[in-house]
Amino acid sequence: MYRLAFSLLLLSAPLTAQEPDILPGVLDRESLAAAVADRNPSLEAARYAWQAASARAPQERALANPMVSYGLAPLSVGSDVPFGHEIEIRQALPYPGKRQARVAMAEAEAGAAFQDYREALLELTAQASNLAGDWYLVHRSLEVNDQHLRLLDSFREVAAARYAAGLAMQQDPLQAEVESAKLLQMGAELEAERRVIASRINALLHRDPGAPLPPPLARLPELEIPADAAALEAEALAARPELAGRASMIQAREAQLRMALLERRPDFEAMGRYSSMWTDPEHRWMAGVAVDLPLRRGRTEAARTEAEARLAQARSERAAAEIQVRAEVREAWELLRESHHHLDIQRNRVLPATRDQVRAASTGFETGGSFLAVIEAERNLREAELQEHELLTEHHHRQAMLDRVLGRLPPYPKTAEARDEP
Repeated sequence: MYRLAFSLLLLSAPLTAQEPDILPGVLDRESLAAAVADRNPSLEAARYAWQAASARAPQERALANPMVSYGLAPLSVGSDVPFGHEIEIRQALPYPGKRQARVAMAEAEAGAAFQDYREALLELTAQASNLAGDWYLVHRSLEVNDQHLRLLDSFREVAAARYAAGLAMQQDPLQAEVESAKLLQMGAELEAERRVIASRINALLHRDPGAPLPPPLARLPELEIPADAAALEAEALAARPELAGRASMIQAREAQLRMALLERRPDFEAMGRYSSMWTDPEHRWMAGVAVDLPLRRGRTEAARTEAEARLAQARSERAAAEIQVRAEVREAWELLRESHHHLDIQRNRVLPATRDQVRAASTGFETGGSFLAVIEAERNLREAELQEHELLTEHHHRQAMLDRVLGRLPPYPKTAEARDEP
């Protein structure tokens, strides 16, 4: 009956105690998304992965540690000749441009990790939005169920009075009792559904499954339907973290290609040495340079071929992702428009007709008409009211889907992204 668009995340850390100020007095989309952004451990893991990737660039920028070596002539120890020993210092110096290429690659990969973090935040926001809608729906469904239970009780009293007066058959109050029993069963099912949704929200918040939650909004806000799908596509292409991440990977592969081309160039090593075993003091100090010879052309050519192929792969994946994003935006936009159309029909045609049907059936029963018509009209009205809430919730679910494919985040205050974005 309810579409619960949520899959429980794997939470390895122990659940934390309830905090009274996690959520405000009413649970809505923005407040739940803000709380999830602050507390969800999966998002925290993605943030740490980005921070770890960001720490690589300074490592690539620094030169390798210098090497110090010391040697001695063992036969000179304790003999009549002077003690012989030697000290040498070496510093590797890569060919100009190699370090810069490695730094560029590390920075691009850190950028891709940051987009992975933003994507995780976006996904959790969509899940929070759907759960907030489900929380609203189950509460409104309980309200409708209770209202119609009271309505059936009043119908049963009327039917019992008419039966006692000999104006109705015995089956009329019995039929009302059967319908009331069905509503009691439905109320129990809805209460169980409410507890399940609450446990899923608490799991997303990393809290105890039984922790209490504030009530939902009294009514979900009305939504505006965007008129221009092309503008939405442009927004998604600029905002989707998946596309930004793939653009960062293209930059990383371009840096990898520069590194592969620079492997044809020799690296250097500066050297300084002192040796006590030269008789002339002028010969005891030495300075020099070592150069590696990149003669293994097969290795460097294979590295270049690999880098070119990976760059072409990254560009192809970016182009394919862009096509997929455009298709997702179109689909989400069409589904949102469809749900708005269904909601409009339900509100403006189905609900008024079912209310008129209840009034007509009630009036007819009071003048000797069929009580089954009253029960049927009440059932139709109850289903129509429930469906109106379901369609409104589905409408908001599809808005959350559209926000997800557009790369939008709700305007909750100071998200983790705002705190950490470079």
